[in-house]
Amino acid sequence: MYRVGQVVRTAQGLAVVRSDDDDHADVGTIVLDDSLEEVGRVVDVFGPVDRPYLAVTPDDDVHLPGLVSSTLYAR
Repeated sequence: MYRVGQVVRTAQGLAVVRSDDDDHADVGTIVLDDSLEEVGRVVDVFGPVDRPYLAVTPDDDVHLPGLVSSTLYAR
């Protein structure tokens, strides 16, 4: 398991995650929260190459505003 990054904001029903470095999660990667519960899936990678942003579409039962400032992980 590895750290994907931190949720910096929400926009248009997506969680925007700032990657820790240039080794980011790929599109389609399932992301988890601190308690290893599935949060959603990466649908886009954008921004600067050295620390890109990831757009994560949340699962239906996830409270999106509650994710802001959370750290997300992937397997």
